[in-house]
Amino acid sequence: MTITMHEIAVPSFRKHLEALDAILDKAVAYADAKGIERETLLTARLYPDMYTFTKQVTSACDFAKLSVARLAGLTAPVHDDTETTFAELKTRIADTLAVLDQAQPGPMDAAADEPFTIKAGPRELHFTGREYLLHFALPNFYFHCATAYGILRHNGLEIGKRDFMRRMPPA
Repeated sequence: MTITMHEIAVPSFRKHLEALDAILDKAVAYADAKGIERETLLTARLYPDMYTFTKQVTSACDFAKLSVARLAGLTAPVHDDTETTFAELKTRIADTLAVLDQAQPGPMDAAADEPFTIKAGPRELHFTGREYLLHFALPNFYFHCATAYGILRHNGLEIGKRDFMRRMPPA
């Protein structure tokens, strides 16, 4: 049995973006209940040289939308990274989910063995479509999702693995 690029990417990104969206709702309720300024959570980081919570969320969205768009031959929306509220982050996630909805299996699967070159700062990285998805896009996406989760947990939000995983596939 062969698993396709579309089957790997789209459901994985969707599941964790939906989980992230739900965690945002919990963070708002937590901040309001505890009298914490929402901005405190939005600008929180695990360490001074790491991205803020907001940047972790937008980075997760970018890895999902850009990788799927590149592999599916779509044009991803451009975001200015100016989000300053939980509502704006939820909109960013919704925009990303809309890109996933547009992706068709055929073009993504055809891209599996195609060469891909992307700019990462001053460097150019070279992959096949499959390598790009499996060894660059997905690991980066999960890193930013997990770090966003960790920032909120570190700041007292009572969330656990079930919140991160959202729903487990049937056994």
